Amino acid sequence: MREQVEKAIEQIRPSLQADGGGVDLIDVDEQSGVVKVKLTGACGGCPMADQTLKNGIERFVKKEVPEVTEVVSV
Repeated sequence: MREQVEKAIEQIRPSLQADGGGVDLIDVDEQSGVVKVKLTGACGGCPMADQTLKNGIERFVKKEVPEVTEVVSV
């Protein structure tokens, strides 16, 4: 599952980088389906980071990897 999540994040990463941000995969809990990421660059301190995380990253990763239940920022 981690490999699938990494591939999904690789697909969305260019969109974040275009705005000066980024995302690093920290952990994938295969039992609970929770993915932990760290928003970097401009995304790290952006007031819209929660929206980016939930409406962008989480939605896309869940679509690509249905076993994912949640994406959280650490």
